[in-house]
Amino acid sequence: MTLEDLVGYNLSENKMENVSQALEELLVAAQRQDCLTVGVYESAKLMNVDPDSVVLCVLAADEEDEDDIALQIHFTLIQAFCCDIDINILRVSGMSRLAQVLGEADTVDSNGNEPKDLHCILVTSPHVDDLKSQALKEVGSFCKESRCKDQWVPSLALQER
Repeated sequence: MTLEDLVGYNLSENKMENVSQALEELLVAAQRQDCLTVGVYESAKLMNVDPDSVVLCVLAADEEDEDDIALQIHFTLIQAFCCDIDINILRVSGMSRLAQVLGEADTVDSNGNEPKDLHCILVTSPHVDDLKSQALKEVGSFCKESRCKDQWVPSLALQER
């Protein structure tokens, strides 16, 4: 491995960490401002009614979800729709961290309630400028850079903290 490889690897690793942190900040800010739509079906309904309000689509799945054919079909359709209307898409692994960031239970609770479907999350246009933050710019920039490298749907792993 050359020095360039090592430096490039560290920069790439740091970039991923920064984007991961920015995504978490963005999701928390959007949730506080009621600018999140959570769930595959809820997201599909919103994109059908008001696609121009969506600024980011987060598709989340862990390894065990990769064999869920229905979920993968939903992801494919949502990705196609997002590509058609230029919505940034980000694939994320680390469902338990995602649930933790959003303050959601990732297992059945003591009342028998199922956890929310966090497989698809849409960030919608903010009504307040607070959401148009550095976090949104950083995630958008990461998506754009990935598309320039022919990675149309960039992937990111959320790490437990």
